[in-house]
Amino acid sequence: MEKRAEIIVVGAGHAGVEAALACARTGHDTVLFTIQLDAVGNMPCNPSIGGTGKGHLVYEIDALGGEMGRGADAVTLQSRTLNAGRGFAVHSRRIQADRAAYRHYMKGVLERTPRLRLVQSMVVEVLTEEREGMRHVTGVKTHLGEVWHCDAVIICAGTFLNATVFVGDNAHEAGPDGMLPAKGLTEQLASLGISLRRFKTGTPARVHRRSVDLSRLEEQQGDVPAVPFSADTDPVAFAAREQLPCYIVYTNPKTHKVILDNIGRSALYSGKIHGTGPRYCPSIEDKLVRFADKERHQLFVEPCGKDTEELYLQGFSTSLPTDVQEEMIHSLHGFERAEIMRYAYAIEYDCVDPTELLPTLEFKRVRGLYGAGQFNGTSGYEEAAAQGLVAGINAHLACIKEEPLILPRSSSYIGTLIDDLVTKGTNEPYRMMTSRCEWRLLLRQDNADLRLTEIGHRVGLVTEERYARFLRRREQTEEEVRRLEATTVHPTEEVNALLLSLGTSPIQVGVRMADLLRRPEVSYGALAPVDPDRPTLSPRVALTAEITIKYDGYIKREEQEVERRARLEDLRLPDGIDYLGIRGLRIEAAQKLHAMRPATVGQASRISGVSPADIGVLLIYLGRE
Repeated sequence: MEKRAEIIVVGAGHAGVEAALACARTGHDTVLFTIQLDAVGNMPCNPSIGGTGKGHLVYEIDALGGEMGRGADAVTLQSRTLNAGRGFAVHSRRIQADRAAYRHYMKGVLERTPRLRLVQSMVVEVLTEEREGMRHVTGVKTHLGEVWHCDAVIICAGTFLNATVFVGDNAHEAGPDGMLPAKGLTEQLASLGISLRRFKTGTPARVHRRSVDLSRLEEQQGDVPAVPFSADTDPVAFAAREQLPCYIVYTNPKTHKVILDNIGRSALYSGKIHGTGPRYCPSIEDKLVRFADKERHQLFVEPCGKDTEELYLQGFSTSLPTDVQEEMIHSLHGFERAEIMRYAYAIEYDCVDPTELLPTLEFKRVRGLYGAGQFNGTSGYEEAAAQGLVAGINAHLACIKEEPLILPRSSSYIGTLIDDLVTKGTNEPYRMMTSRCEWRLLLRQDNADLRLTEIGHRVGLVTEERYARFLRRREQTEEEVRRLEATTVHPTEEVNALLLSLGTSPIQVGVRMADLLRRPEVSYGALAPVDPDRPTLSPRVALTAEITIKYDGYIKREEQEVERRARLEDLRLPDGIDYLGIRGLRIEAAQKLHAMRPATVGQASRISGVSPADIGVLLIYLGRE
């Protein structure tokens, strides 16, 4: 049986959901294939969204018109701002999500989206044909023998490709949460000349709430978020929502002894696992080996949902056998009688070398074929969703023959993520962190919409109604900055009493409100009693206005540096350039450039093995040409 669609998305995890919605919402007949219809938007590991650097991605996804932010806000069990004691640039929001509710939410959104078909079937082959010296996508074939013709395919296979689950000595073919693995696609992609690799990740056990003495654990309450993830979420109603507590427990010498006495039975240390695991989210046995001097490790006990008694043990991922898992969990204070509902496991899977991709996330070797998510070598739901959204947008733009969307590093964390992947590659599951971004002060959570909503509107993902609200917010922010710069505060008794209470010196002459706000001890909210003309503003507008004034000098300095570097980013490299024939380029640089085929001089400068001297030679060559 043969069928037809414009765009086909393979896999309905976080990347696939965003990719399919982006394609359908921009007007394309889209089919989203999934191995298990009830696992759409599944969270097989930690039921949370956001975190350090990852929270920035969620705000940016929302600004571009993606769905993750709305979904996260709708199912929030607890909200916290990480790095709150540090500068605004690294503040990162993280929410504990209701796992089942998130799946239900995303499945409902997909089912209600016009032009989008959701199909339970396994894609085993991508069909291509040779045209003008390049392979082009023509469709896919499923395990049931169906052939679907299409113009573009986006692979969002997650951790399913040839997946193997490990629990101690037991190894069996399976995807996350005991689902079927995806078979056949790896070999077919390899036959197209695409380079693949093997990565590994894992998840901890889940225990029954009633079997844990929570009174012996350290309780962790949420905080009231100033700004929800999505601009479509009512901030007042969101802040009033009841939050569930999480808990903290620590490993102890008994826990460590159990693990180290049995470490040879771990699939990770017995030689059964060959894939590379995530550096920043190691298993507990890996932590004990790598950080042998630490006397204890912090674990977070988190609810999986409102309507389930499952508790998630964040930080306790392992591939040890079930009997050892029982013993190590029972060694924790308050867990002496804990009942394990799901055992921990490690999972090994195939993924692609992301340097095979263009900055659009299209494969260099196959036109019309895109990759997104853990299939591209990343870890995390947020990284996956961000890539899925960009791949979907670019599949849409290719179908209507418009210029692709390439987000520069200076525009967003999403741009940084994709540039890191396609330019530098990764030898382990890539995780976004604020430290990876050189423009942190410009790319904050609070101004994601100011940076990206114009783009989302232009490609057709931000509605006219929402765009009008965005324009009003931008106008309000600019007006408030101007008002604060123009408003003078005089040295009254009330003003100086307030300043002294804030731990800063009183004023002797009139001072602009903006200059007071630039003092480290003073916040926008604290100045309200001496600012009678202050307009009523949303938390989002007030926060951005405050940061804009407080860090004005630093922001301008970063903007100047971005502008300087933009000259290299805008300088495109011809497709057919012969790097091996450029005199003066070192052999290593010429070989790397020949293999990577960077799109711009800026991208070339970030390739490992290409020095500033090599870039100088390249600029001289381009000048001659």
